[in-house]
Amino acid sequence: MKLRFMLLFMAALQIHTVSGQHLFKAFVKDSKTREPLVGVTAILTGTTKGSSTDTNGLVTLANIPGGKQVIEFRYVGYETRKDTFLFPLANAIPVEILLTPQAGELDEIVISSTRSSRTIKDIPTRVEFIAGEELEEKANMKAGDIRMLLSESTGIQTQQTSATSANASIRIQGLDGRYTQILKDGFPLYAGAASGLGLLQTPPLDLKQVEVIKGSASTLYGGGAIAGLVNLISKTPGPERELSFHLNGSSGKGFDLNGFYSQKFNKTGTTIFASHSRNWAYDPANIDLTAIPRFERYVFNPKIFVYFSDKTKLNFGVNTTVENRIGGDIHYIQGQGDATHSYFEKNQTQRYSTQLAADHILNNSNAFHFKNSVSYFNRKISIPGYQFNGTQTATFSEASYVTSKEQSEWIMGVNLWTDDFREARLSTFPLRNYSQLIFGAFVQNTWKTTPWLNLETGFRTDYVMDYGFALLPRVSALFKISDKFSSRLGGGFGYKTPTIFTEESERIQYRDVLPIDKNRNKLERSYGGNIDFNYRTVFGEKLTFSINQLFFYTRLDNPLLLNAQPNGWYQFINTGGHIDTRGTETNAKFGYEDFKLFLGYTFTDARLHQNDLMTTAPLTPKHRINSVLMYEVEDKWKAGLEAYFFSRQHLTDGTTGRSYVLCGFMLEKLWDKFSVYINFENFLDARQTRFDSIYRGTITHPVFRDIYAPLDGFLINGGIKLKL
Repeated sequence: MKLRFMLLFMAALQIHTVSGQHLFKAFVKDSKTREPLVGVTAILTGTTKGSSTDTNGLVTLANIPGGKQVIEFRYVGYETRKDTFLFPLANAIPVEILLTPQAGELDEIVISSTRSSRTIKDIPTRVEFIAGEELEEKANMKAGDIRMLLSESTGIQTQQTSATSANASIRIQGLDGRYTQILKDGFPLYAGAASGLGLLQTPPLDLKQVEVIKGSASTLYGGGAIAGLVNLISKTPGPERELSFHLNGSSGKGFDLNGFYSQKFNKTGTTIFASHSRNWAYDPANIDLTAIPRFERYVFNPKIFVYFSDKTKLNFGVNTTVENRIGGDIHYIQGQGDATHSYFEKNQTQRYSTQLAADHILNNSNAFHFKNSVSYFNRKISIPGYQFNGTQTATFSEASYVTSKEQSEWIMGVNLWTDDFREARLSTFPLRNYSQLIFGAFVQNTWKTTPWLNLETGFRTDYVMDYGFALLPRVSALFKISDKFSSRLGGGFGYKTPTIFTEESERIQYRDVLPIDKNRNKLERSYGGNIDFNYRTVFGEKLTFSINQLFFYTRLDNPLLLNAQPNGWYQFINTGGHIDTRGTETNAKFGYEDFKLFLGYTFTDARLHQNDLMTTAPLTPKHRINSVLMYEVEDKWKAGLEAYFFSRQHLTDGTTGRSYVLCGFMLEKLWDKFSVYINFENFLDARQTRFDSIYRGTITHPVFRDIYAPLDGFLINGGIKLKL
């Protein structure tokens, strides 16, 4: 009897053990920090059986059938992971599952613009970035240039400076475009004469990410980064070959063809980007003036990478852009011009630049970097009765040294920037030629003072030929208050060297604009700061939420303004007053399974103080609301709905523009090697020509007003993306 009881007991115990082995337990953690992840969904593939991790990152699945089973782990912001297990398991010990953050998530992104080796979560400087899927989605909407990619971010506005040629500049936090520095891989290639067309001539297909620093960034990058900087980071060769093509067509009579190739070999690598964009003249308002000009543009950017060793590498690239653009009276452009229909604006541009970068790692803590660029930009402008032909040649060289330890990092360097502009003699009007030479030295320290406080301090001094020294201190702090809550505080000084290339002079094609007078004009100088607060959390098991609240202020002393002279000419004068801009930016993000909702609000109060008078800065909406709803089934579908509200804007002629709303919808179907998409942009057809005029006078001699709303109206574009 005792023996029978023992056998029955052992059999029951064995049955219990086998049943227990059909139970699955796992601790799910971040692959880098090894911190437990709360709310991760684990699903038994092919069934509805699933569960979520608790506060310790533990997930439990019971009653799993025997045999090979696949369990899928999903979490917003992380790569989906699938693991195969053989049930019953050999033991009941919980397994460890590590999830990798998606490209674009805060913890994994390394920011180039700060020159630090720290990831964005440890950098005291506030940096915004656009990468990964968001970058691809913006490229669907505007395949030929990066205007839309930037303009749909809070605090950033692209300002159209030509009614018929669509030239545009970028504004950050209410300051004119000349106060924002646009870089390509850290090289200042879009300054001066090139600034009015830089956004239009930069396709996004070869970009890995776009980094934006708002507020003064002059410590590392010198003059011009008063409002902030935009750094366009190119793709580099990876372990896998990449060959992709992007074909796009638009109801606005546009066509884009982009191709990108990259591959890394044993000791070398290469990237090659080629683009062709063209548009036929488009006039949706039927007012005989082009909302989109006729243009044809070619871009070719080859780059070679040499890996001498694990410690030494070099890359060299060439950027080439050639474009012919003509806007104006559509009858004239189509070859049907006459004495009435005779207005035109032609822009012919050629841009060639080189990029050389060399990096040498001395040891685990120290590295040396060198970079050099030479750029050539020629622009010819023609309107009835006037021509402009100018060539800008610029060079940039920099050597820097980095020493990095766990608690502290030092970056120090020197650079030399030359800028030479020469104008062809086409009339008796004074030439606007100039030569600038700037020698700079900088040092920056990032210090992890405590687990909850990181400090970044920097100092730069520039010697600007003809204008003297500019001293530029800067400080930033990162407060890690908790795992969910953090704050950044920062501020610094900036300056801008005077040139004739501003939004004001761009609007009149530099006609009758007198040259800069080095004895009369001086550096524009600024100071400012910002503070933000970040909070991230998870509600329940699937709803994620994050919010960022920013407050900013910038003051610009002795701003350079274009003044009309009694003889009809224009002269740049440094006013004795100042410009200040202050405001807030709010960004909130919600995630629920396959849905993401982005909400943003920008308040900007920009004012000019001059002669004891205060006026509101023109062409700056005081209120702006962004909203984007995205739905994505991984590797299958993407859909997006967006809406943007712009409040009324003060115009330079003393009037006030209308408020308006822009709405868009995008749908993309994805397969393994290609995808097709369609985009309905501005489907409410918000257009300045629908509710306001864009010129005064006659169609033969139009005098253009400020452009504060879109002119192209409702557009449909679609395309195909191939990855071979």
